[in-house]
Amino acid sequence: MSIRENIDDIVKKIEAACKKVGRNPNDITLIAVSKTVESPKVREAVAAGVDNLGENRVQELVKKYEDLKDIDIKWHMIGHLQKNKVKYIIDKTVLIHSVESLSLAEEIDKRAKKAGIVANVLIELNIGEEESKFGIKEENVYDFVKSMEEFENIKVSGLMTVAPFCENPEDVRWVFKKMKDIYDKISAMNLKNAEMKYLSMGMTNDFEIAIEEGSNMIRIGTAIFGARKYKEEE
Repeated sequence: MSIRENIDDIVKKIEAACKKVGRNPNDITLIAVSKTVESPKVREAVAAGVDNLGENRVQELVKKYEDLKDIDIKWHMIGHLQKNKVKYIIDKTVLIHSVESLSLAEEIDKRAKKAGIVANVLIELNIGEEESKFGIKEENVYDFVKSMEEFENIKVSGLMTVAPFCENPEDVRWVFKKMKDIYDKISAMNLKNAEMKYLSMGMTNDFEIAIEEGSNMIRIGTAIFGARKYKEEE
């Protein structure tokens, strides 16, 4: 199937998941994850109607940002972000999904101030408490979000998680339920620079379950661009 056909298929699945629980599919933001995907294929995805693109690596995001400057793309930094690389993407992204330490938040705030912007960020949680993944534990997230109030150039726009991979996505439904519960609790705290606008959860294997449980931002790579061979595996 072509990239356009893949995207059409995902849109249909989004619509079906929303219909199941009485949600509006227009409320779901689809981010095409273009990790290791060459720029011409990214152009195909944009031509097929996806204008939110997610990258895991700073170097790739910067390269594609330059390659594709002639088309309208909203870039998302969805991978682990090192402090020393914040300066390269601070003015290129609409949303940084992976804030999970105070030191990273401090660096983002500093670089955003220097650039004269307010950086929109999501707080990353590690609900499955997997050692291989980054993110804050549930018990620490409330104090962490409160601590963001000290920053003038950061806007907390919601939460993000990567669920453990399971063959049966029903096995991670609890992760998405838990995330929605935390999201609602933080919304009710009425913090001065935290607006719970986005709940970023759900990937190729589990996005329909994530939508059923309240996700409004899904990150899809394989189902759009096909299986990719990563350099680490070569």
